[in-house]
Amino acid sequence: MKKRFEKINKVGGELSLTGDKSISHRAVIFSSMSQGRSTIKNLSEAEDVRSTMKIMQQLGASFMNDSEKIVVEGCGFKGFKKSVSYLDCGNSGTSARLIAGLLAAQKFKSTLIGDESLSMRPMKRVIEPLTRMGTHFNATANLTLPLTINPKSEIVPINYEMPLASAQVKSSVLLAGLHAESETKIIESFQTRNHTEKMLGLPIKYENGKIISASSKKYYPKPGEYFVPGDISTSAFHIVLTLLTPNSELLIRDVSLNPTRTGFIEVLKKMGADISFEDIRTSSNEEFGNVLVRSSSLKNITINSQIIPNIIDEIPALAIAGIFAEGDFLIDNAKELRVKESDRIHSICLNFKHLGLNVEEKQDGFSVDGSIKNFNPIFESYGDHRIAMAFGILSMLLDKGGEVNGFESVDISNPRFEEQVRSIVIKS
Repeated sequence: MKKRFEKINKVGGELSLTGDKSISHRAVIFSSMSQGRSTIKNLSEAEDVRSTMKIMQQLGASFMNDSEKIVVEGCGFKGFKKSVSYLDCGNSGTSARLIAGLLAAQKFKSTLIGDESLSMRPMKRVIEPLTRMGTHFNATANLTLPLTINPKSEIVPINYEMPLASAQVKSSVLLAGLHAESETKIIESFQTRNHTEKMLGLPIKYENGKIISASSKKYYPKPGEYFVPGDISTSAFHIVLTLLTPNSELLIRDVSLNPTRTGFIEVLKKMGADISFEDIRTSSNEEFGNVLVRSSSLKNITINSQIIPNIIDEIPALAIAGIFAEGDFLIDNAKELRVKESDRIHSICLNFKHLGLNVEEKQDGFSVDGSIKNFNPIFESYGDHRIAMAFGILSMLLDKGGEVNGFESVDISNPRFEEQVRSIVIKS
């Protein structure tokens, strides 16, 4: 589906977003693991989260809509049942990798499948540690989906030093480790998203510059009430749109402010963005609050490589800010962008070239400078929701607007994107 966006003049008002996708996945999984009834408020409407819910239902959990919350009847410790069909993760890497860890500890064989895009994304990163924990896998020659999981009788606890910064891999191993009597430990050199540790109440310590988290049977999730804050990664597009539109101010209410997720805001503030947090609270050990954004003049900065794992999903939005900021925009040490829903390095670079910008594509990033020469572009989403939203935002900033092919991909994370934008655009 091709979607056209016209130039906007002003952003204003307030915005509330549906639940954070990362937290929603975990709320669905943890409540399904619990013995008894849990509730989830403000669950994400993303297709990715629906994939996780469907798989949990296939394994025996039940979900019921009750007014403004979801009621979940969980299956309890090793209480899941073998599915009569394959477990379809759709486009969701989070579903595939986290659920692989959960299924590694069950009593039955399972097979995970996904769409064409997900079936090209790497699964070796979870296969390797879960194999050390005693699970056998059957996968393609490239170690991608379809993936058949053959558990052994007991999970073997391990100490696993992460070879790459990945919250999905960390969470997969921690989920498997919840099924053992003694502790499985994860050792990280760089802090990645810590939703799994926070929501489960897992112990975390710091030794010699390393971050160590642990799981065992005593931390197995219990029934509870989950409130999912608004999606901070989705808010990145609205924040950038507000910053770059003159005379604009936007308040985003009750959004996730987990420090491992707000790195892109810290980058924008260093670039000169007028962004502040208000009314910070906590639920399920997760911080959330309001974000106030005002129009700002931005200057590009050197982005520290250590923050890359915590801004990886927001780089498409940051890149849009970067081409309107003073100076050259540069991202490196971000090779992980190559294995997202699309090759995001290549996707961003090709779309920027449509504008006539000077673009240098690198193995682990890209640089861009120059002025926009094509004011009536047609962008490609490459089937990637974050690329679609980024270039939708960019189109609204161009004098003649722009078009994005394949815009329906936004349903993967934010099916209400257009509705949200319409609610904050002020016509004059």
